[in-house]
Amino acid sequence: MRNPAIVITLLLLVPVAAAAQNRSDDEYTRYELLAPETSSFKIIYDVTAVTPGAKFYFNPIRKGSVARDESVVDLASGAPLQFEQISGAGAREAGLTNADVEGEYIKVTLARAVPDGGEARIRIIKTYKDAKSYYKDGDAIVFDRSLGIKRNAVVLPRGYELTSCNIPAQVLEETDGRVVVSFMNTYPGAAPLLVRGRPFASGGNASRSSPSSSRDAAAPAAPAEAAPAETPMNRVTVGERAFQDREIVYFLNDPATHSFSLYHDYTETREGTDKYLNVVRRGSAVSKPSARNLDTGDTLKVETLKGEAITKAALDIGEPVVADSEVVVIRFPAVKKGQSIRLRIEETYTDPARYAVLDGQLMWRRSFGRPKNDIVLPAGWRVTTSSIPAMVSLTSDGRVRLAYVHPRPDSIDVFVKARSR
Repeated sequence: MRNPAIVITLLLLVPVAAAAQNRSDDEYTRYELLAPETSSFKIIYDVTAVTPGAKFYFNPIRKGSVARDESVVDLASGAPLQFEQISGAGAREAGLTNADVEGEYIKVTLARAVPDGGEARIRIIKTYKDAKSYYKDGDAIVFDRSLGIKRNAVVLPRGYELTSCNIPAQVLEETDGRVVVSFMNTYPGAAPLLVRGRPFASGGNASRSSPSSSRDAAAPAAPAEAAPAETPMNRVTVGERAFQDREIVYFLNDPATHSFSLYHDYTETREGTDKYLNVVRRGSAVSKPSARNLDTGDTLKVETLKGEAITKAALDIGEPVVADSEVVVIRFPAVKKGQSIRLRIEETYTDPARYAVLDGQLMWRRSFGRPKNDIVLPAGWRVTTSSIPAMVSLTSDGRVRLAYVHPRPDSIDVFVKARSR
C-alpha cells in the first residue's frame, strides 16, 4: 500500500517542479515600432534561462498577436540557436507541464544544458502584428500594452516625436534619429504602458555628429552638477539604464564582525577584454574572492593585488595607485567579436565605518550605482529604517531582504537600520 504522506508530498511538488522548468532572469525587451499602418513592431527579447539542467526555453506568444520573422541567438557565443513554434500541447509534451494548452510557444534548444550554478543567455527576435497594442489615432500613433517584464524600451518610428508617456521613463535619441522611451518596471505586476507620438517636420532636425546616446554606456560622462568646463554638454553620453544588467546582492554577516558577503553579476561584451578589475573601496578589507563564468559554470582565476603590485602589473584602476590601493583581478579568455561573457564575482568585505551596531541598532550605509541592489539582513534582525524606498520580503530561511531598483543613472546613498528580534 502506498504511503499517503509520500503521495501528498509528490502532489504538492508537481506545480513547483512545473514552474521551475522554465525559470528565467535578467529579462529585457525592446519594441521597435514599424510603419503605423502595419500595426507591427519588432521585438528584441533578452532572457536568461536559470533552471539547472534545462535543455530548452519556452517563450509564450501573446494571445491576439501574430508572430513572424523569428530568430534566436546564444548571447555567449553569438551563434544562432535552433527553435520551433509549437502549440501549448506540444510544449507540455516537450517538458513544460504547466503550459497553456490553448497557447503558442517558441521552443528554443539551448546551446548547452544550463550548468549547475550557471545560466544560459539568449536573444529572441520576432515581429508581432497586434492592432490592439499599436495603432493610429488620427495623425498620432499609440502603443498601448501592459508589460510584465521589468526592463523595457519602446522605439518610435523614424520621423515621429514623443508626445506622451504615462510611466516615468528615460527619453533617448538613437544615432539614426529615432526616439527611445526606456524604463524599469517597479510595479509588482505588469506596467500599463501608454505611449503616444506624432510626425514632425524633418527640416527641424539638428546635426547628430556627436554621440548622444549608447545602450552600453554605464552612466552619464559627468553628473549634472559638473562644471561645463570639465565636460562640455555636447560631449555628455547618456546610457540606457534599463538595458544595463549589472546587479549585486549583499548578505550581512553578524554585525559584530563588521563584515558582509556579496555576489556581483556582470556581463562583459567588449572585444579583446580578458580581465575584470574590482577596486576595493578605501576603508574596506576584502577576503575570500572567487569568480565563475555563469555561461559555463567554470571557476575563474582570481588574485588580489595591492599598491606596488598593481603598478608592476600595469593595471589601470581608474585612479592613482597608492600604498593602500587594492584591487581584485578576475581573468578569463578574451571576449571575441560578437560574443560576451557573464561573470559572477563573490567576495567578503569588512568595513567598520559602514557596518556596525551603534546605540543598540544595526546600521549599514553604502552608495549604490547599479540598477539592481539587494541587502539581506542577518538572521534574527528586523528592519526599522531604509532611507531609500525598497521592496521588502523574507528569504526561505526567514531573513529580511530589501530590494532596491534604481532606474536613474546616478548613485543613491542607502542607510539601513535594524533591531534584534
